[in-house]
Amino acid sequence: MGGDVTKPVAVTTAMVLSAGLGTRMAPANGTLPKPLVPLAGKALIDHVLDRLHAAGITRAVVNVHHKADLIEKHLESRQAPKVEISDEREARLDTGGGVKKALARLGPGPFLIHNSDSVWIEGVGSNLERLIAAWDDARMDCLMLLALASASYGYQGRGDFAFESDGRIRRRKMEQELVPFAFTGVSIAHPRLFDGSPDGTFSLNVVWNRAIAAGRAYGMRMDGIWMHVGTPDALAQAEECLRGVLRN
Repeated sequence: MGGDVTKPVAVTTAMVLSAGLGTRMAPANGTLPKPLVPLAGKALIDHVLDRLHAAGITRAVVNVHHKADLIEKHLESRQAPKVEISDEREARLDTGGGVKKALARLGPGPFLIHNSDSVWIEGVGSNLERLIAAWDDARMDCLMLLALASASYGYQGRGDFAFESDGRIRRRKMEQELVPFAFTGVSIAHPRLFDGSPDGTFSLNVVWNRAIAAGRAYGMRMDGIWMHVGTPDALAQAEECLRGVLRN
């Protein structure tokens, strides 16, 4: 008999973050909440849910706050993945607080976290399938999908993370430092990432920083073109980018 081979951990559940106010997108979305803004004829949140379904995700927990009724109504007819609503109407909890509120729904194992305004054009194969395959339950508390900042659309920062040689990630060492990779708004997390986290409203950055300090935060480079659709200009760029793909 050979040595033990650790079986990959199945990731079949996702948290879709859809409770933001969408303030920067306001000139383009009129009465719609940002997750329902159309891109290439399809609501942003449907781009996300369709991609999750294609990667084997069977259940998605969607948090709602701003114009929650419209988002819930839009999602009523979704069959795959199966959608559950995490209601934040009373108080918006930010990214970390929103995920923590939904932990009981998300289950005991690792799950995907996906921003509703993150879309991309695939390179070779599925980035989500690669991310799921790269998850190592023994070593990781979080695994982030990172895109080359200089080749992304709708991203204006100085980079968010750099890779260490073993795949761990680090933040900029000083404010002026440029680092190559932008966070795509997509990651895998284990519920233990939230052990000892604050109650109420807090950012995912709180738990990420602890995981980085503990050496349990890893990254994977995206293969493709990432588009952060957070503003009207970024929406127009994404439309043009997708049109170019369709023409080719």
